[in-house]
Amino acid sequence: MRMDAEFVNVTPENLADEHLCCIIRSKKPHPGVEAKRQWLSQRLQEGHVFRKLNAKAVAFIEYAPLETAWVPIMGDNYDYIYCLWVSGAPKGHGYGRALMEYCLADAKEKGKSGVCMLGSVKQKAWLSDQGFAQKYGFTVVDTTNDGYTLLALSFDGTVPRFAPSVKEQKIGRELTVYYTYQCPYIPQRIEMIEQYCKDHQVPVSLVLVDTLQKAKELPCVFNNFAVCYQGKMETVNLLDIPTLERILRRGSGE
Repeated sequence: MRMDAEFVNVTPENLADEHLCCIIRSKKPHPGVEAKRQWLSQRLQEGHVFRKLNAKAVAFIEYAPLETAWVPIMGDNYDYIYCLWVSGAPKGHGYGRALMEYCLADAKEKGKSGVCMLGSVKQKAWLSDQGFAQKYGFTVVDTTNDGYTLLALSFDGTVPRFAPSVKEQKIGRELTVYYTYQCPYIPQRIEMIEQYCKDHQVPVSLVLVDTLQKAKELPCVFNNFAVCYQGKMETVNLLDIPTLERILRRGSGE
């Protein structure tokens, strides 16, 4: 199987022309895709890797050196996987395996200490499949009190950890959403949350995480989106209205 020929890495040179997998548009630009393209244009200079199937399909992996990954996780010489996603027609063809194996081989070739990713006690819809990662030897190396885990595959015995701020969890009581433009679905979800809170007079703080330092110092786990309410971390899943309403009801004790 000519696996390498089937994939392409996004680079500064081809970024404008390559589709970015999650939302594939053939005609007018999509605001979330264009926001992600802009975000990627900066990250690619920092060693961020976006590798995808060379077709109009959803099959890709995104990872970056942990030192420049926009997540509150600390560690030396690791890579961090943001997203490994294969959906629709590409499923069942071994593409997920090929993407993971590429990432691990790339990390070893660069002399990395290992590879890590965010997980949870109960699999979250907007996080990569941790069961799949565990087949490659990823194990839980750190946990939070609210059910999130840090999985790592160590090559040299060292392990990364959640940042101290994640453990301290100094979270305000107001509904707070932390986000970046890494995921093309985020801008529309933020707009939806903002409108809902305005219509229902719910105080909300929408915090754009726009620097590496902000990301490393967040008071909760984070992959590219996080929701907190009443002093607690609620979810890293992107919200729809029913889920937002459940969080608000639960937080108010209804």
